[in-house]
Amino acid sequence: MAIYFVPLTCICAGGSCGAGDGPNGVPKLMDLLDEPVPGVGTYEDFNTIDWVREKSKDRDRHREIATKSKESVLALMKSISDAFSGWLLMLLVGLMSGALAGGIDISAHWMTDLKEGVCLNGFWFNHEHCCWNSNETTFQERDKCPNWKSWAELIVGTNDGPFAYIMNYLMYVCWALLFSFLAVSLVRAFAPYACGSGIPEIKTILSGFIIRGYLGKWTLVIKTITLVLAVSSGLSLGKEGPLVHVACCCANILCHLFTKYRRNEAKRREVLSAAAAVGVSVAFGAPIGGVLFSLEEVSYYFPLKTLWRSFFAALVAAFTLRSINPFGNSRLVLFYVEFHSPWHLLELIPFVLLGIFGGIWGAFFIRANIAWCRRRKTTRLGHYPVLEVLVVTAVTALLAFPNSYTRMSTSELISELFNDCGLLDSSQLCNYANVSVTKSSSNALPDRPAGQDVYTAMWQLSLALVFKMLITVVTFGMKVPSGLFIPSMAVGAIAGRLLGVGMEQLAYYHHDWVIFRGWCSPGADCITPGLYAMVGAAACLGGVTRMTVSLVVIMFELTGGLEYIVPLMAATMTSKWVADALGREGIYEAHIRLNGYPFLEPKEEFSHKTLAMDVMRPRRSDPPLSVITQDGMSVEDVESLIAETSYSGFPVVVSHESQRLVGFVQRRDLVISIENARQRQEGVVSASRIFFTEYTPPQPPNSPPPLKLRGIMDLSPFTVTDHTAMDIVVDIFRKLGLRQCLVTHNGRLLGIITKKDILKHMAQMANRDPDSILFN
Repeated sequence: MAIYFVPLTCICAGGSCGAGDGPNGVPKLMDLLDEPVPGVGTYEDFNTIDWVREKSKDRDRHREIATKSKESVLALMKSISDAFSGWLLMLLVGLMSGALAGGIDISAHWMTDLKEGVCLNGFWFNHEHCCWNSNETTFQERDKCPNWKSWAELIVGTNDGPFAYIMNYLMYVCWALLFSFLAVSLVRAFAPYACGSGIPEIKTILSGFIIRGYLGKWTLVIKTITLVLAVSSGLSLGKEGPLVHVACCCANILCHLFTKYRRNEAKRREVLSAAAAVGVSVAFGAPIGGVLFSLEEVSYYFPLKTLWRSFFAALVAAFTLRSINPFGNSRLVLFYVEFHSPWHLLELIPFVLLGIFGGIWGAFFIRANIAWCRRRKTTRLGHYPVLEVLVVTAVTALLAFPNSYTRMSTSELISELFNDCGLLDSSQLCNYANVSVTKSSSNALPDRPAGQDVYTAMWQLSLALVFKMLITVVTFGMKVPSGLFIPSMAVGAIAGRLLGVGMEQLAYYHHDWVIFRGWCSPGADCITPGLYAMVGAAACLGGVTRMTVSLVVIMFELTGGLEYIVPLMAATMTSKWVADALGREGIYEAHIRLNGYPFLEPKEEFSHKTLAMDVMRPRRSDPPLSVITQDGMSVEDVESLIAETSYSGFPVVVSHESQRLVGFVQRRDLVISIENARQRQEGVVSASRIFFTEYTPPQPPNSPPPLKLRGIMDLSPFTVTDHTAMDIVVDIFRKLGLRQCLVTHNGRLLGIITKKDILKHMAQMANRDPDSILFN
């Protein structure tokens, strides 16, 4: 028996056809299943992707490649290149992100120093590099060299006296205002999406939401430039969160080089998950912490394959950054520490106290920052972003300059606070009263009484703590790139150092107390204030972001303090418990809710006893559900339905009377298919019938050609019965990443539940405004 395969586009009611009508005068039938129509299967802006459909498309593509690979050597080579393309893409993302991060670090360091002076050997040298080559620099005054001139020395001729101080003060404020003005102006003019941290939006995008342009070329270019300007302006913000956004932009742009990632939204999100890991890897020099950060905090869907690729990409990025060596210390890490004495079990009490402080500060910061951002959105303050940035910069610069600990960049401040005082340290924090010290082989010193400089430093740090806590609240969320990691760590590091010095003095003067007896003898190095600063930094960052495992790994990779994992774990866990007791949301989840993004939080439990029928639309008072029948509607009827409604898709039923479900069709696919048919198929008019059936019934001789759209219909839409518990429905939406789910009763269609309906219902159950969910 001979079997003939005929393309579906050539099948018509008469049995065979040619270029125009069939031989019996019956119009040719067009089927969109066989020939892919450009745009079908894609999504509009501010819509959620259908994970199930995207994964199914990828499986079909993979199956086709595997089948063809057995037919020829060329097809086999294509199959191998397809399998290898994911790893190649990870390599490119790692290289590009590492190179950009190195450039950002070097530029930000130079421009931060530019506020205080300039190098005569070459204006492109920062303070540290300028003094490296000088032969006239002494060890005690290593920051002073004839090649580096402050602005007062250049303009007035001297660096001493009140006039020189005022000149330096004025130049500091002017440079800060210039940098912040350039940053906010570039963001406003060229890439509005380049502002903020970027992590809340990336979390939303990874959950399946589409925000076109958020990861585009312009956003990447402007975010990279303005991030350097914003950090250099001295505002209380960091570059670590925005670097995650920069890495994701790199990944999204590079995805367009590979067909399988360009055409599949779910596959692209796997790459973006790996890019988030790369962002943290280059921000902190913490590749393993980056992978765990992506897994714990950012990613919605994280298969094992993505874990391996994230690890590889983070490795490549860290290697690239190490090759560039932006910190000039031949180390990858930002705050390398070397503590000389081990911690004691009883020190867990102050470490837990730091955890409690971190949790309380985190909860306070989230509430205060969200209240300020809501005020910005709902009042006239939001209409003047440039003025707001300039005012906050002016206040920050005016208050920061007099205090040496707020004048220096936040990264330098944290580095100094983490530092363990050694014999060679000239820092004000290490200026203890002289005690006869037998110089041991190590750089460690015994606990000593604090000198006058240390007490002065404590007062300055106390003022810096209050300043950082208040100014960060209004800075995070402005229309410039702003990260939260470094400001949060600075608050914790200051609090930790203050507590550490307090404990050190207590141990020195009261070493006979019960808590110190037995492990802290006179002349011993018992307390390490730098360790307390490190633990405090972790506690405050944990309180704000609610990170746990990834935070501890980032902290020990960041500092190299591997033996201090237990204090870090104790403080981080305490901080999370305390912060969760005061408010369930971390800062990123709070900003997602503030912006109304349709993000279904995987960590949030749904504990209410409601049913699918309570949430589905239409409600009792609503008009009936808009549906399409499988064979009874014309092009005009469908176009009228599309024009009258704003729904993202329509259920297809057998008839209006039976309401038996056949499938589901997306609005965008319908519009594109009808437009395409009008252009490509002769004779399609408003009166043409639309069929979603497998076989098309014979048409009257003079009727216009019909349109067969079965190919764009989802034949297996997810359905639940009207008595399904909502906690099960929420789980289905979370774990399968659904856009919508149809509700049936005995096989008859009753209604539909979308992701937005679920989010509104959850908001209602939590006594929040359901209309705060803004998008489809």
